[in-house]
Amino acid sequence: MSDDWYYVHQLAMFTGFRLIVLANRIGCEDEFLLELHNELAEGLAAAISRLRSITALERQLASEPDEEGLIAFQLRGEEECFARFRITLLDDLEIDYDTHEYRVNGGEWHNALSADCDGIEVSYPRLVALADDELGTLAPIARSIRNEAGIAISIARVIYD
Repeated sequence: MSDDWYYVHQLAMFTGFRLIVLANRIGCEDEFLLELHNELAEGLAAAISRLRSITALERQLASEPDEEGLIAFQLRGEEECFARFRITLLDDLEIDYDTHEYRVNGGEWHNALSADCDGIEVSYPRLVALADDELGTLAPIARSIRNEAGIAISIARVIYD
């Protein structure tokens, strides 16, 4: 990044958001919302951990000679991983269109093909985002994290048609 303090700023922002999620969790009486709060706090903790690794590598690169370029290489890798970082709170759906298979939450692969006397049909499940009323007070927090921190947060459930 062009800004020397970018990752420090991100670290402070994610830490603040994690504190907000943990504070908001205290008022949860619904077990489902409590679990979503826990998952979001855990995802933010993982992002914080990755940011701490990045800032440690930046500090190491600034204070020590890196003649072989190993520290710079590792730093680039950590930055790329953080750029692709996303938090999935409920369901995750992977679809392999080449083999017509799908899996939910990293489980077993399932075939989406079915055949009968009428022919072959391909039917994949789909993800449907939870509505704000289902998320309660977590909805504005998740929206703020997405908008201000620029990290993807998926709060969706798998629907089988």
